[in-house]
Amino acid sequence: MVWLVMGGTLLGTVLSGAILGSALGLTGFVILHFFSDGATSLGVQAVWNTFNKFTLTAIPLFILLGELLVKSRLARDVYQALSPVFARLPGGLLHTNIAVCGLFGAVSGSSMAVAAAVGAVSYPELKARGYSRPAVVGSLAGGGTLGLMFPPSLSLLIYGAFTETSIGKLFVAGIIPGVLAALMFMVWIVVMSLRTPSVAPASKEKVGFYPTLKGLLNIWPLLALIGAVLGSLFAGLATPTESAGIGVAAAILIGYVFGELNLKGIIEALFSTVVTFSVISMVFLGAVVLAQSISVLGLPQQLLSQVNGLGISPLGLIMIVVLLYVAMGAIFDGLSMMIMTLPIVFPLLTGLGYDAIWLGVLITILIEIGMLTPPVGMNIFVLVGVAKGEVKLGEAAVAALPYWLILLALIGLIIAMPRIVTFLPDIITF
Repeated sequence: MVWLVMGGTLLGTVLSGAILGSALGLTGFVILHFFSDGATSLGVQAVWNTFNKFTLTAIPLFILLGELLVKSRLARDVYQALSPVFARLPGGLLHTNIAVCGLFGAVSGSSMAVAAAVGAVSYPELKARGYSRPAVVGSLAGGGTLGLMFPPSLSLLIYGAFTETSIGKLFVAGIIPGVLAALMFMVWIVVMSLRTPSVAPASKEKVGFYPTLKGLLNIWPLLALIGAVLGSLFAGLATPTESAGIGVAAAILIGYVFGELNLKGIIEALFSTVVTFSVISMVFLGAVVLAQSISVLGLPQQLLSQVNGLGISPLGLIMIVVLLYVAMGAIFDGLSMMIMTLPIVFPLLTGLGYDAIWLGVLITILIEIGMLTPPVGMNIFVLVGVAKGEVKLGEAAVAALPYWLILLALIGLIIAMPRIVTFLPDIITF
């Protein structure tokens, strides 16, 4: 009965036009009222306790860090510095898109911010060089997904705060899968370019080793920013919140001195951060109430017993969860989808023995698949906007499909070999 009421209330509130956070919270309060003797105060107490956590303050700081990077336009100098490194490879500067997205992902933590920042520099440059416009957009959409894999990943941060899992270990766990994804993207670019040379015209420029090495020195401000954020965290000198604060201060300084950041840009970044965090917080708030109601009634334990009774293996269940997330990625944005499903998915899968760190990385990759899945696919929408309509939504979706498939293959890889995710967290102490 409780499952029927929960599903019906959630569906009814969503269809009524209520925002997702309100729908989740109202559903939680309905369950607490009718099935827990009116103990709705438990939901309020859960929200108070969760939003008073010190860790949660890192979220708006990392969002602000990403916004400051976009406003500073540091991507231009980094892109120009890395371009000669990949210019002679099959696929040329499409590889630069992946590399620069990976570097920016190591300080931004946001998929859309990375795609927008790098796309604003890359698309006009590659268009002028005769590259296939859909191919450029596809590589940027795929490369943008690295923003949530490399630390400081916003999704891993929210996952850790919601599930009380070590954020430091989650950040470390995303490194190897992120590097694998980047390498797999580059392999696809080579294959695509060899098969269809017109996609990426061969470069006629010849840049010597020493000029290339000298040009790479221009990326040191970004490397310094990465060191400020991740170095302080992984060295145990700062908490995630403190490292985020250090990163924001460093981003303002570096963006002002080496980029185009000014007071207007800082104010705009602050405003965008408030808007973004408000949206995330509302969904987070509703999910906390729902999670409390589910926990009080012991629904995950009941569901676990039912799964065991049906004889579904842990592997079979994880495949069902993967398919569920892939399907939901076409309807919901990634972070909302994760927060909405964690109250059930997390206790269910950890109850079956799956590692919480491994599960966080798995869900993050599934979120990134959603960023490339039409009709919601936010990375695709952002880059179609960057291209100013020169690449249609359908063309962008087709160009992003190989990267979507690569991420799906990466899911299969980490399910088959969990040590890809758990190796670094097991050897690094926080």
